[in-house]
Amino acid sequence: MNAAQSLDWLYASQLHGIRLGLDTIHRLLSGLGVDLHSPAAPRFLHVAGTNGKGSVCALLAAALRNSGLRTGLYTSPHLVTFRERIQINGELLPEHGLAKGLTKIRDLTDSWDSAPTFFEIVTALALAHFQENDVHVAVLETGLGGRLDATNVVTPAVSVITPIDLDHQAWLGDSLTSIASEKAGIFKPGIPAISAPQPEEAAQALRLAALQRGAPIEFITHPYSGPVGLQGSHQPWNAALAARALALSQFPTSPSAIAEGFRTVQWPGRFHAVTPHLILDGAHNPAAAHRLALTWRETFGDTGATLILAMMRDKDAAGFCRAIAPIATRILTIGVQNERSLSAEAMATLWRENIPHIPATPMDSLSAALQRSTSHPERALVTGSLFLVGESLVETGIHAASGEHGSQ
Repeated sequence: MNAAQSLDWLYASQLHGIRLGLDTIHRLLSGLGVDLHSPAAPRFLHVAGTNGKGSVCALLAAALRNSGLRTGLYTSPHLVTFRERIQINGELLPEHGLAKGLTKIRDLTDSWDSAPTFFEIVTALALAHFQENDVHVAVLETGLGGRLDATNVVTPAVSVITPIDLDHQAWLGDSLTSIASEKAGIFKPGIPAISAPQPEEAAQALRLAALQRGAPIEFITHPYSGPVGLQGSHQPWNAALAARALALSQFPTSPSAIAEGFRTVQWPGRFHAVTPHLILDGAHNPAAAHRLALTWRETFGDTGATLILAMMRDKDAAGFCRAIAPIATRILTIGVQNERSLSAEAMATLWRENIPHIPATPMDSLSAALQRSTSHPERALVTGSLFLVGESLVETGIHAASGEHGSQ
């Protein structure tokens, strides 16, 4: 298969749905010859949580690269091209590596009675790529939860927990206790764990899980004091979490290398000013929307925003609308190219039901919404979905269109 054909095969695996558990990923890695316990295998930092995982992973990877370590980074979803998900020293997975790796996995699993899921395949692809390319340290972001997430096959140097809130309740439970317990499934005996500040309910669940697994745990109490190349008052807390994880890992880093990595880190689509008039942010749950509104106020004061908004049906769209409403002047709703997306009309109706005093107008397309936003004096904010942010990067010409489709 070439790269395009391999991606077509991969996206077809979405029909297999979500299946939590580790048996299949172990079988995949064994068949691919990936030995996570080999002396030559990468060492890992494993990151779980509800919000901020991508930013923390980006901070960790930037600091490690700046320290001279060959660094793998595995995150999801992608914004424009699938190859963003798997990187070594900031270089995206090359097309030939994508095609070769997915062809090998297809040939391996073609006769299996139970086909692997999309995320299991991608996780195996990432771990095989890191092993084949002599990665020293790999930063892994969990996909869903932690305990039964495909990434939980690794034994990390440090387990990292970002802020926990309600999300993916159908899979992780409808309380902070149950969600935190699932996230804490990445804890390993004797392996240190470091957490962002948490609501007390979540903190108690993390402490209990750490005690049960014999994992020493601590919580960040102060933000990082140096410059951070990511916008928002929450980012110094993410940086403090990353800095403490690096200290606990005992990887060969230095304060100056970490500081420079944090200062220069880039993570597109997170309060990303693509023009002075247009901001992109992939917030997609109420807690992230609340932080986005705070960051907007910190950056732009009392100035409101024209929101260009799209959301997935399986998200708490009503809660998101209420959280982001304090900075909204008007709403332009659209649907995105994903079967889970709310339609523009449904999104507008939902907004009107929850925030009736702010007008919401459904638009035919992202292009039309972006064009309409330029007729208003306030800045435009594209938000509600990382998928929408990715489409916006293509639409505005920040990234060339990849021609890729599928789940994000």
